Amino acid sequence: MEIIRTIEEMRRAVRKEKSRGRTVGLVPTMGYLHEGHLSLVRLARSEAAVSVVSLFVNPIQFGPKEDLKSYPRDFDRDAAMLRNAKADFLFAPSDEEMYPREHRTFVEVHDLQDRLCGRTRPGHFRGVCTVVLKLFEAIEPDCAVFGQKDAQQVLILRRMVADLNVPVRLIVAPIVREPDGLAMSSRNTYLDAAERKAALVLSQSLAEARALVGAGGRDAAAVLQAIRTLIEAEPRARIDYIEAVDPENLNPVAELRDGTLIALAVFIGRTRLIDNMIV
Repeated sequence: MEIIRTIEEMRRAVRKEKSRGRTVGLVPTMGYLHEGHLSLVRLARSEAAVSVVSLFVNPIQFGPKEDLKSYPRDFDRDAAMLRNAKADFLFAPSDEEMYPREHRTFVEVHDLQDRLCGRTRPGHFRGVCTVVLKLFEAIEPDCAVFGQKDAQQVLILRRMVADLNVPVRLIVAPIVREPDGLAMSSRNTYLDAAERKAALVLSQSLAEARALVGAGGRDAAAVLQAIRTLIEAEPRARIDYIEAVDPENLNPVAELRDGTLIALAVFIGRTRLIDNMIV
């Protein structure tokens, strides 16, 4: 695996591979990798001849009171994991490389970016779209792989790619969970033992919703209330949102249908976790 630090060097490497007729798959990450990330790498390797993993903690998607400074980082650990996963390139630029001088240009997807997570994280998806488009420009991938856990992000990026005619195929991989059901996340490392146990209420409440739907439940309000009741019974949990929405526009729905997205964000202690399911 080759480690690359600059955009120009990354472009040269990718164009050399493409001159040989090889396709390129990208997995954008912020590092502190786990099995969920590695599943994306494996998928990228199956979809393209060359796999590129970017590792960049993107400062412009963090709010002023969020965890940019404390976000977990361990470059050597991540690089070792990616070597074992047989990634071909690791692109790890500095802040200055990605945002030189006075950066003034941003990418926004109006309306979609203001719903769900966007309501309490203003500017977050503007930062995500901006950095992903910059990565697409730097790496020129044929495809890029993202995880279903970030369902809103995936929808917004799909809209960005369609609206701006970006020639990148987006691939969405299933949520990867711990054996006890907790969705894998780099932020799980913030949880102490009691919080880690409490965090199971997210996946447990979605399992309850899945059971209700499986039994014929179609009333969104009733299913959401069942989720809310379970989470509110956990003293360490504080709900940010619980919603059932149309997967194309994130509008709330009254009736659950095939494809409906049930998404939630919950604070466990000070740690904000997200999870979702597709009906």
